[in-house]
Amino acid sequence: MLPEKEQQRIIEQPEQLIEAIQQLVVRGAPAIGVAAAYGLCLAIRGCKDIDTVRSRFREALPALRSARPTAVNLQHMVDRMADLESSAECEHLDGAALKERLLSEARAIDEQDQQCCQAIGESGASLIADGATVLTHCNAGALATAGTGTALSVLYEAWKQGKRFQVLAGETRPLLQGSRLTAWELHKNGIPVEVICDGAAGSFFYNGEIDVVITGSDRVAANGDAANKIGTYTIASLAKAHQVPFYIAAPSTSFDLSIASGDEIPIEQRSADEIWSPTSQQQPPEGIGHRNPAFDVTPASHIAGWITEVGILHPPFEEIRR
Repeated sequence: MLPEKEQQRIIEQPEQLIEAIQQLVVRGAPAIGVAAAYGLCLAIRGCKDIDTVRSRFREALPALRSARPTAVNLQHMVDRMADLESSAECEHLDGAALKERLLSEARAIDEQDQQCCQAIGESGASLIADGATVLTHCNAGALATAGTGTALSVLYEAWKQGKRFQVLAGETRPLLQGSRLTAWELHKNGIPVEVICDGAAGSFFYNGEIDVVITGSDRVAANGDAANKIGTYTIASLAKAHQVPFYIAAPSTSFDLSIASGDEIPIEQRSADEIWSPTSQQQPPEGIGHRNPAFDVTPASHIAGWITEVGILHPPFEEIRR
């Protein structure tokens, strides 16, 4: 509904949460990970005896874990909750105590993501020079996390430090998260922002109007390849061609060190409706097919650094393997 209308939605059942994740009511890799942890608590909220608590909890795991395939935070947080439920710590708890312990863990996941956002901002603020023009793509702000964001947290922290700069927000077709969400967010926080069409980015690079690019990521492979909203690879390629540094901002929970490269990252395919409905365009001629990948993969060779809660890192990411 943004930017025309702000509305809070109350989620009371895990099925409602899954629908909200799939419909992008809840979106952004960190945000859906936090939401899924709370969703598991919703699944057991009305249960009392320990057997029912455990069975309902375990029944909810597969559907929540697979609600969206690309963002690895979702899987990490569901697995973290599952590991706790089956741990020795929880082995002898009764139903009420187990529910409380799981809720405490979901709240800890929430709080940790907020802290990560702040730390990512502090890690990356030095990359923003006073008077710079920053290009970002999609939305990696407070709407995509439990805190102030990943890529946008860098901008917020730099602004707080007194730096003054201009942001270009790529519109981010097909759902326009850049023009509808990022621009709205930055404007509300007093940071100068202009929206550009995705296809115009090359012109801005060519004219020397972009100093640095920072985006988020939904999954980073062990070699540094990073999946982010479709169109990111195009921007990263333009940045590389024009010798403009391109950075990924992501918490350690978005790193999937179990996969060697971006070739192993599953890319979500979404509905044709998303291509046409956001801009009220006419449908294509009858019989024309569509392809609507939600993400693409930017190779590590195009990325100047990975901004995380423990600093600006480079493969093999030893700092988050510990």
